[in-house]
Amino acid sequence: MSHDIIDTAVANGSFNTLAVALTAAGLIETLKGAGPFTVFAPTDAAFAALPAGTVESLLKPDAKDKLAQILTYHVVSGKVMSSDLAGKSLTPATVEGSTVSVDATGTQVHVNTATVTTADVDCTNGVIHVIDKVLMPA
Repeated sequence: MSHDIIDTAVANGSFNTLAVALTAAGLIETLKGAGPFTVFAPTDAAFAALPAGTVESLLKPDAKDKLAQILTYHVVSGKVMSSDLAGKSLTPATVEGSTVSVDATGTQVHVNTATVTTADVDCTNGVIHVIDKVLMPA
């Protein structure tokens, strides 16, 4: 574990869209900060599954605030490992301000309608849980 959340995500290779989006939203420095943070990170495939043109429109400069809102909805303060969630159903507050529904009572962990496909990617300033859908705040 020698990389922060951003460097870990970039090195993985499955989060190119997320990295571009975080850059466009001005959130790189935040997620390179001390944290700790828990990030529910959508893969490139999750972004690709959004309706056509969604990512492109969110990456435009005039959509920066909306993009930042969506991305910070994927971040919870503190380092929450899957072992902390096992058997629980929680609604933690996100950095965006609203809550997500985390259900770890079954064999798979769900965050809203997304499924965690890889848990506990340890980073120097938190943890990444890989998810298969982009979460949208209400």
